Order: sequence, then structure tokens, then C-alpha cells
Amino acid sequence: MSMDTLKKRIRIAAGKQPADLVIKNARIVNVFTHQIQEGDIAVSDEMIAAIGEYNGIQEVDAGGLYAIPGLIDSHIHVESSFLTPEEFGRIVVPRGTTTTISDPHEIVNVRGMEALKYMLKAAENTLLDIRYVVPSCVPATQWEDSGAVLDAETMREALHLPGVMGVGEFMNGYGVINEEEDVLAKLVMAEEEGALVDGHAPGLMGKALAGYMAAGIINDHECGSLEEMQLRLENGMYVQLRYGSACRELPLLLKGVTPENARRCILCSDDRQPLMLLEDGHMDDSLRVCVENGIDPITAIQMATLNTAECYGLRDRGAIAPARRADIALVRDLKDFHVEKVWICGELAAENGRYLPEIHVADPGAMNDTMHVKPFTKEQITLRLTSDHVRVIDTHPGTVLSEEGDAFIRRTPDGVFSFDPALDVAQISVIERHHCTGNMANALIRGYGIKHGAIAISMAHDSHNIITVGVNADEIYHAVQELIAQRGGIVLVRDGKVLERLPLPVAGLMSDRPAEEVRDAFDRIHSTAWDVLEINPAIEPVMTLVFMSLPVIPDLKITDRGLFNVNRQKFVTVER
Repeated sequence: MSMDTLKKRIRIAAGKQPADLVIKNARIVNVFTHQIQEGDIAVSDEMIAAIGEYNGIQEVDAGGLYAIPGLIDSHIHVESSFLTPEEFGRIVVPRGTTTTISDPHEIVNVRGMEALKYMLKAAENTLLDIRYVVPSCVPATQWEDSGAVLDAETMREALHLPGVMGVGEFMNGYGVINEEEDVLAKLVMAEEEGALVDGHAPGLMGKALAGYMAAGIINDHECGSLEEMQLRLENGMYVQLRYGSACRELPLLLKGVTPENARRCILCSDDRQPLMLLEDGHMDDSLRVCVENGIDPITAIQMATLNTAECYGLRDRGAIAPARRADIALVRDLKDFHVEKVWICGELAAENGRYLPEIHVADPGAMNDTMHVKPFTKEQITLRLTSDHVRVIDTHPGTVLSEEGDAFIRRTPDGVFSFDPALDVAQISVIERHHCTGNMANALIRGYGIKHGAIAISMAHDSHNIITVGVNADEIYHAVQELIAQRGGIVLVRDGKVLERLPLPVAGLMSDRPAEEVRDAFDRIHSTAWDVLEINPAIEPVMTLVFMSLPVIPDLKITDRGLFNVNRQKFVTVER
């Protein structure tokens, strides 16, 4: 800030000269005092100069609408929206979101530092302030093969890039607790750099959680129970209440929010698909859920603004107050939170649901060439077993947790898995797609509900290899070959024919098409998955599958190296 800029702001606040912009006649939500103030908001350049009664060069009559601070998503993976950062910004800004804390964990696992630099470049093309944290777990664990490796010194380099503000979710909790030196080196580096570290500690309790928190990790978005939430709050963590496409713990965790602890609770989405973004919204949707579940509206707004800003040390936003960024949303009421107008840094960014700036898109470059799969045969993906008694990945609706299940299945005379729809057990496979290693693992999944054909996707958290579920090797092989040919995304097949597809050419994770087209493709994919492949209608067919390869979330998962028991931290056989 220059001396002239400061003098101008002071003169505007003191009423000595007109403001650049005045939003008049607003009901201003004060997240500091928990009150509604009626008055004007005076803006100087990109910042709020004052609230009260002011005149401006430009004046906008709020007409009694509520003015709330720009909403902040405390944890999201932009890639999991299947949209580029530019397109993501176009969709969420009209919903009142002005800042996101974004972990590009997905794309960096595919292409490393090159991918991070692409995401930073793309973020320059949207008014949405995308603040990145450098992914801490590339790969997430030693039990899988990703497209890149970020060690502590590479992460240190990334922390010095403009737009990077900290270290992303520290998923390898077992690595912390077991004192793995390469894991601890990243935490030591973060401490040396004065960088905050995001958390990810599903199921950790007692002394295991104590060991994890002793590493200086500031928050956790993986609470699945009120007990987990309370323990983290007691120990000084911020708890991120998540409401996304795959995981929706928010309604449950709101039961644990009290007037005494609410200021340590913050809202996040983690993953939101275009269907949810376009139909339900973004952080405005989380605010509605809060109010529907009995949370005071201003408390809800605090959890999406001031609390998050304080958690991440963003002292220039999170409130409508002097010397804060002019990130402001006008909403009709404090129940539905319908957004009428949005300003970001004093610039009108959205009006009546429409994003106003012209959109420019960064060239993805090498991100469009990431499907490097070693050729394989149907025989290699055929699941041969020595016993009918098997382990299965048991999946359940509404959660990314899975269990190690016990089942008896059918086999052909030569030992090949034989699908029986009455047993609800199907084949699941993961195929490495980054370095043509030929790594491949085959196992079994129960509860997914598929009865015909196969589905294959290139978004297998967190290394983002190919993951596929099908009724036999023929269907799986065909789906995977089609997926490779279209440079990643989603493919559904039945009887050797492609039923639906969604190409995701940007790193095999993101579309280069508008969100509305991606949403429509997902509509067709969901309908086909449920109606034609007969996947369990209570299961979200894509996002559920995405998480079945994540070896940091209990209990049984599959990576390109094999079937992995997360709790025991070891590979296990399919046969009992």
C-alpha cells in the first residue's frame, strides 16, 4: 500500500472526499458483534474504508438487502469439481464465494510442480481469490504409485511461489505417528518456513491423535462423529464442517456446535461436482444447511467468513469492516441466502447469478497428455482365485470409509471370478497410468451394486490411477481401453458398447468444457449407472469409486500395488 492510497482511504473514512463506491441502504451483518447494522459501505480502491453514512462517485442502492462478507471455502480441491479454475470461479462467485483455500493435491499427484504452476496460472484468470496450499502427500503414502513425488525441499520451493500460502492436508497420519523421517521432514520444513499445515485425521483418537496434533497441524475436515469433533476442539484444532458431493458430515456435526465453541468451527466443501454447484450452490448451500439445522444465521456466516480468515491468517478479509477487502455479497435474507450481487476487491463480479468478467483460459499444455498406460491384455485383468472364501471391500452409502468384509463367491472351473448379481460382489481393479509401469491390482467390492457392464474412471484418489468396477474382465477391459483413448475421464460400458462418457483431458481430472455441459454429462452418467448398470441407487457412482483407492482412509482399499488394509498398514490377499 502506498502513502497516497492510505491517505485517500483515511480521507474517505473521515468524510473529506467521496468514496470510489458506496453501497447504500444495506443491512450489514457484523460478524464481530453478532449484530445487523443499517447503513452504507464506503469503498476506497479495493478496500472498505468505513461503514456509516457516506457519498460516493459510484453509488449502489442495496434496497435493504443484507450485506455479508464474501464467503470463504476453507478446504476444496478445485479439480474434484471436474472444472478448470477459471470455470470453477465462474460458477461459485455468483453464489457469494470470494476466496477458497484450495489444495491442488489431485493434479499435483499427476504432474508434480508443473501442475501446481499451471493451477497458479489458471487462477490468475478468475476474480475468485484461489489461495493454494502445497500438497503435502505426493504420493499420499508409500503404498501406491503417483505421477510425481514432492519431497520436503520441493515443497519448500513451492511455498515461495506467489499464491501459495501453506501446506495442504497432511494425509499420512500413520507416517506422522510412526515417525517416518521423510514425513517428519516436511513438517520440520513447514515450521522453518512459518507455514500453516492443514490436517486430515479420519478416525484418529486418543494418543494417536495427540501424536498427530503434536506436529502442529491446525485443523481437520475428516471428523465423522461428535466425539471426534469435541476432542479436536478441546485440543485447540479448528474443525472444518464438510458438505460436499461425497461427504456430508455437516448436519451431524452441527449438533456439536455451541455458542462457546462456534468460533473454532469453519465450513468447507472439499469436493463439489458441477451438478451440486449449479443446482444447490457452494458455500451459500452450507449456510442454508446450517440455518435449517438450528444454527443462528450470523453464527453460520461467521463459520464461512471470519472464522476461516482467522484460521488461515487472512487478516484482510472475513468481515465488512474498515481496512478489510471489499469482498461483499448482497443476499435477500438470512435463511435462503439468495445472492443478488457480489463484489470482489470493490469490483462488481456477479449480478443476478451471472458472472460478469470476460473469461480467459490458461493453456493446459502438458496437462493434456497424462494417460501413460503400459499396454495390457484381458488375461492380465482377469481375476483368478484359489478359493471361494474372499475378502471384499465393503462400501456404504454416504461415506468414503470402507470395511474389510467376508464373502463367499463363485468361480469358474479354472478359478476365474464369476459374477453373481445375487451376491452383490463385483470386480474392482486399479491400473497405473503415469509411467507405464504395468502395475495393476484386482480385487472385489461389495455394496456398489453394479449388475451389468463396467465403469472406468481416471480419478482414483489420491494418485489418480485408473480405477474400474465391472462384472467381468471383458467389460472392464473394454471400458479401460475407451478411457485411455479419450485421455481420461469417465466411461460406462455394457455388452461391449459405450453407453456414456465424459472426457476429462486436463490431467485426466478436469474438463475443458463449460460447467453446464459437464453437469449434463454427469446427469446422463448417473442415470445410466443407476438404471442400466443397476449400480446401487443410494451410492454416488463416481465419487464413491474415486475414494476406494485412498489408502489413508480406513479400512480396506485398493491401490495399483494391491489390496491394502489401512488399519493394519499392510497388503492383504483377496483370498481368505
